[in-house]
Amino acid sequence: MPFAHTEMVNLDYAASTPLRLSAIDAQREYDNGPLAGVNPNSLHSLGRAAAQKLEGCRRSLAQTLGRSVRPSEVIFTGGGTEANAMALLGIAEGARQSNKHRTRVLISAIEHDSMLDNIPLLHAAGFTTNLIFPNSYGVIEAKTLASMMDDSVALVSVMLANNETGAVQPIADLAACAHEHGAYFHTDAIQGFLHVPFDIDSLGIDALSLAGHKIGGPVGVGALYLKTRTPFRPRIFGGGQEAGRRPGTQDLRQIIALTAAALEMYPNVAHDFTRLTELSNALYDRLVKHPLIHATIGEYRKVDHLPGIVSITVDTFDSEDLILQLDARGFEVSAGSACTSGNQDASHVLLAMGIPRNRALGSLRISFDDRIDPVSLDRFRSCLFEIIGEPHAGC
Repeated sequence: MPFAHTEMVNLDYAASTPLRLSAIDAQREYDNGPLAGVNPNSLHSLGRAAAQKLEGCRRSLAQTLGRSVRPSEVIFTGGGTEANAMALLGIAEGARQSNKHRTRVLISAIEHDSMLDNIPLLHAAGFTTNLIFPNSYGVIEAKTLASMMDDSVALVSVMLANNETGAVQPIADLAACAHEHGAYFHTDAIQGFLHVPFDIDSLGIDALSLAGHKIGGPVGVGALYLKTRTPFRPRIFGGGQEAGRRPGTQDLRQIIALTAAALEMYPNVAHDFTRLTELSNALYDRLVKHPLIHATIGEYRKVDHLPGIVSITVDTFDSEDLILQLDARGFEVSAGSACTSGNQDASHVLLAMGIPRNRALGSLRISFDDRIDPVSLDRFRSCLFEIIGEPHAGC
């Protein structure tokens, strides 16, 4: 009998998340208030009030990043992709201007395309680049980075948590390794911000990217943390906004909503991390009992991984076919990054981990956040087993 469903269950939160009530309320309050549509760079009284609101958001967001983070170190952007490009290209060029011998950039092989697709621009600007490959668990090891470092490296960039596998990287160790050779360190924390407990003080990084829509904030807004005295050359020009580092009128409505979502999540990060890790591991436990299913990160209980992402491969099945069959039964999942969902080739992340291409073509990513109903995960597991065939009683 086909698996019946009455509503769609969204298990693709790693791609984007629904707005939190705090963000919706913040947008509504803005829309109905006197600052709606006011440019925070205007000199009149409403413009000054909007600027005051903008700076209040900057202070609040800085507090969620770390006790020592200064509001001036937070740059608002039009999203995570822009923040990543700004960091990669702007810091590399800034470092080279400070020291002409800094002409290499090291980037992990498991980065999001918003990083990797900028490599040709680095080459066009005269930089050389090298990819840092992970171990079989999807983790970039400090010893691997150390073997690639020398005094020509301007910038190292490794993401905090992978958006496909959920593997959390040892950022503090990697940043320390980069700093030993005088290089700067950036981390793409778009997937991990407020999902993994951390503060910038303990990470020891120079730059960090984040995005609103991965934490229940709106699409089209993000931020770049840029530590004071980190050399940076802006990539676009045409205004003095964001201290000249990111010109263009700030979207105050979206920034207010991003900040509201961040402040809602911030007090509960540790609690939600523990709860969602338990749910993720329990789902892994049930899924890998099936002989066709494998966790992409291997021994998931021994690997630091992002709670709320369960990444598997299913032998002899194609990702697209599984996604469509699950969709027809009411479950929305993905094969990996939504930004490359039109690409039918195997994930570059899984291939970099050494997973064979034929296995990588059967990958699925199940993702959720603190708003998940655990019953939905049980129903998903039953539905997937119905599609691929029940292995034996007790699974």
